[in-house]
Amino acid sequence: MHRHWAAAAALLIAAGINSAQAEDYPARTVTVIVPFAAGGPADITGRIVADIFSRYLGQKFVVENVGGAGGTIGALRAARAPADGYTILSGHVGTNALAAAFYPNLGYDPLKDFEPIGLSAEYPELLVVRKDFPANNLKEFVAYAKANEAKLNVGHAGLGSVSYIGCLLLHSAIGIKPAMVPFTGTAPVLNAMLGGEIDYECDPVLGTLEHVRAGTVKALAVAAKKRSPMLPDVPTSYEQGLPEFDIAPFYAVFAPSGTPKPIVEKLAEALNKGLGEEAVQKRLADLGADIIEPGRRGPKALGDLINSETTRLMPILKAAATK
Repeated sequence: MHRHWAAAAALLIAAGINSAQAEDYPARTVTVIVPFAAGGPADITGRIVADIFSRYLGQKFVVENVGGAGGTIGALRAARAPADGYTILSGHVGTNALAAAFYPNLGYDPLKDFEPIGLSAEYPELLVVRKDFPANNLKEFVAYAKANEAKLNVGHAGLGSVSYIGCLLLHSAIGIKPAMVPFTGTAPVLNAMLGGEIDYECDPVLGTLEHVRAGTVKALAVAAKKRSPMLPDVPTSYEQGLPEFDIAPFYAVFAPSGTPKPIVEKLAEALNKGLGEEAVQKRLADLGADIIEPGRRGPKALGDLINSETTRLMPILKAAATK
């Protein structure tokens, strides 16, 4: 009997400590792990989010870039951090939903080892080909790719990166398995494409925007239902008869599993307020992101999205990875 009382008392004390921690939270600097190198969409999005938290929660939220292995090294570090709200992760569809398709010995479970806080942005991808590639639309691209599969070189930023996942989805829709060439990021992929060594890549709009506008590479399709306001002349995959090529990787915030609910709620509320600001929405739109509507913000909506994207994409990615 006494043992049960002691256990119950211990639980109550722990709950009391948790709620007290949550009331004071954050009492010191918080680390926001961005599991990718500085400068790309993941990093810029992570910094926008850290700034939102700093302004609404009154403490410094400092971005720490921990790159490598498609973002899984940084995600693993975040998963293993104390569940006290002082280390959070700004991850994406790769690190927090699909990584297990590429990394069988991941060291963390994307679905069980994190508490979802909220979606921060989605970036529709773009199929971009070298300037002299013999196709000017998606239909011509599909015909050429099928006929010349063995000659194609596709650039990507590493196993499990959004550029890798995007083109894998494209290849699955067409039914081809061309050579996938890894680089340290999509900036070097673009340089290789400008030099004629790489035939094409799949990447969020921002990555190649300047070169598409300058005409040094060609954009053939936006992998989404609606056109990008930044490239209104580029038709979508849906318009061009390849709806399976639909990929707008999500970027989102997570805490280690077991982080007290009141802390998760505090973070979610701050993120929601920040994403409602006109200045933040403009900044994200200028990066080519889709704005997250109020109904799609918060922990539950993010959890639902992870489940639906995992269900939709995992079988395709696993089949492509094992062939």
